[in-house]
Formats: sequence, structure tokens, C-alpha cells
Amino acid sequence: MADNEAEPLSAQDATHFAPAQFVRWFREVAPYVHNFRGKTFVVAFGGELVNDGALNNLIQDLSLLSALGVRLVLVHGSRPQVNEQLKLKGFATRFGRGMQPTDAPALECAKEAAGEIRLDIEAAFSQGLPNTPMSHAQIRVISGNFVTARPVGVVDGIDYQHTGTVRKLDTDALKAVLFQGAIVLLSPLGFSPTGEAFNLAMEDLATSVAIALRAEKLIFLTQNRTVLNPDGSVDTELAREDADALLAGGTLDEDTAAFLSHASRAVKRGVARAHLLPYTLDGSVLLEIFTHDGVGTMVVEDTLDDLRPATIDDVGAIVRLIDPLEADGTLVPRGRAVIERDVEQFTVLEHDGVIYGCVALIPYPEERMAEMACLIVHPEWQGEGEGEILLRHTESRARAMGARRLFVLTTRTSHWFMKRGFTQGGVSDLPKERQAHYNRSRNSLVFIKKL
Repeated sequence: MADNEAEPLSAQDATHFAPAQFVRWFREVAPYVHNFRGKTFVVAFGGELVNDGALNNLIQDLSLLSALGVRLVLVHGSRPQVNEQLKLKGFATRFGRGMQPTDAPALECAKEAAGEIRLDIEAAFSQGLPNTPMSHAQIRVISGNFVTARPVGVVDGIDYQHTGTVRKLDTDALKAVLFQGAIVLLSPLGFSPTGEAFNLAMEDLATSVAIALRAEKLIFLTQNRTVLNPDGSVDTELAREDADALLAGGTLDEDTAAFLSHASRAVKRGVARAHLLPYTLDGSVLLEIFTHDGVGTMVVEDTLDDLRPATIDDVGAIVRLIDPLEADGTLVPRGRAVIERDVEQFTVLEHDGVIYGCVALIPYPEERMAEMACLIVHPEWQGEGEGEILLRHTESRARAMGARRLFVLTTRTSHWFMKRGFTQGGVSDLPKERQAHYNRSRNSLVFIKKL
């Protein structure tokens, strides 16, 4: 952590901000509030969160999301509580990461632990004392037999007994409850048509629910299982293919790998975003949802066919993309020689051998800034979010270079950048080297975004 960065504070200990700062923040989060109203979030956490005393603060944050119109499904785990029950009753069985057999005594302990945690969660949502975050909340929490399970059975000669997996979810009933404004609470148990109960993995249940409901977000609250960059900072955004490559590399610890594999599966099956958040950071759910960079690792599906670094063989296609915009004055003329010289700065979009988009990133390391240039999507391919993904990719590259601010110069597309978090600056805000090459005859507007 840099010397000029403050240590993170608990929300309970944070000082009061000035009124103007509060108003600015409230206005900044308004787009997120509008965007997520009516969307479904599946929030999953293990019994460790309950043991560590983080449940009450989480419930307060979730009640706020519910008040803002977010439809919530909560899936809790109970592994440490089950292990404690088994220990107290003198059984040797202990549950760890991964699938294990569940015998009859362990199933009874799982039922007891799930019941206790469910009651704790319901009690927490029932708070309503004046002058507290839960005042006037009046949130309904509904549990039920929404999950049909089947036994794992015998695998490689091992009888998993009462360990089960999700067979089917009553999505119509789940949607009906969510539409009424209630929160759905699911315990890691499922039931067969014959009335048998099965012990389920919280992570698998949460992932199955998020996929079935086509959730906007699947959020795993972990002890601190985010993906880190080589410098130790949190990797805030991972394309699913990159997440799969990390998993295949075998360098992640067992817990992080388990959560990341479920996040990848969810995104691959249609969930818009999957997040790994540290519950040890107070307010991490709110910070992840209502700030641009968030505080955890987000896995997204790269829906484009190919997003890759440009090579010298791509110069001709890049020139063809740029030529019309240079001709109408949208872009400053560069010439083929300049593009050939700077081709390593470009990223291209390709489909079936056709390059239909590009963007360039020019670093200014001394000022910890970077310029985004030549963000182009062919007119026939526009309107499907390709520009957004090019922008997000460029922001990730800039962060990886150590840039703190990304800037663009534009004469025609200022509103597009403003809608995506850029604010207008001036020539004096540019790196010194870029100021020296600023073309004053074009009078391009400067827009800057904090990374």
C-alpha cells in the first residue's frame, strides 16, 4: 500500500464526511440504484461469517439493498457449526472443503446447525428499533422446500450416503416470492420426492440458484478469498477464460479455487456477474456494488469472439477502421507508418477473420496516467456492447500498467464518455509530454476517469 493511501476503516469507526461529500457520493451511486432495481442478486456465505460476528452488519446492508428494489436470495452454509455439533456429540467426522460422505449422525447435526443459523438470520432481519439502520425495515424472509435434491450415490467405490446435489429448483415459486418483495433464504439442505433430506454444498446450491434465476449477480462472501495481482493488489475483474486459466494453473489455494470455479461456472451458464468478496471488510457488499472498482474479484463472461493484442499483420485492417473517421474529422490523421510503429499499443476485436474493432492505450508512467485512443467499432457491429467491453478491457490494462487515471481526447463523442464515468478536464490536466503535442487547432475536449 502506498504511503499516501489511508488504511481501510470499519464503517462503524469512520468519521462523518462533510455534507457536500455526502451529496456528491449519493449522486454518484444513483446510476447503480437505477440499474439494479428489480434485478436478482444471490448472496452466499458460509458459517464462518456467522462465527466471526459479521452477520448483523451484513443484514443491515442487505436490508438497504432490498429497500432499493434489489431482489435477494440468501444462501447460507453451516460447515463450522456442523463440525462443532459433531465434536460436542463425540463423533469423529469433520467436514472440510470438497465433497464428503454424510452419515446419519452428521445429517442430524447439519439439520440442527441449519435451523439455528436460519433462526439467527430471520431474527436479524426482524430488527426494527428506532435510530438503527433497520428502523422501519419490515422485511419478510421466506424459506421453504424450493430445492429438490438427489443423492450423490456411490462414486469410485465411496458411498456418499446423505450427501446430495441439486436436482431441480422451483423457480416459479422463487420468482413469485421475490416479486412480492420478500427475501428468499435457503439453507444447504434439499429434499427428495420421497421425503429424504440431503446435505448440500452451499457453493453448489448458490450457483445453481443463480443460474436458474438468471441472476444479475452471484456474490460469495468469503473470509478473504479474492484473486490477487502479482503486486498483491486485488484483481478486481477477471474474464471467465482468464479465471479458468488460473484454475488450470493450480497456483490458487484450495478455498479461493473452489469459490472461483463456482463463479466461473455461473458466468458461463448465464449469470451476468459473479463476485468474490471479503466479509472481513465491513460494508464490502455495498462497496462492491456502488463503487466503480469495487473491493473484490468480479468474474465476467467475455462474450466477444476474440479480443487480442494487435500484430503487424493487423495494420491494414486497423487503417481501414480508422480511415472514415479521419476523413470526417472525428480522429486526427495518423498514417499507416505511425500505426505500424505503435501497433503494440492496439487491441483488436476479430470474428471469423474479420477485425471489426480496435482501441489503443498509450502509457505515461511518470504521471501514472494513460491515454485511450482510436476506440472504434465498425458501424455494422455497433449496438451490442462491444464498445463497453473495449473500454473495460482498456481500463484493466491501464490499471495493470500502474495508471491511476485514464484520459481521452474527443471532438464528437463526449456524451458517450461522460455516461461511462469520465469527467471533463483541461489541457493542463494532461501529462506534460501530451500537453506539448496537443493540437490546439482541433480544440479537442479532455475527459478523465479515475481508475
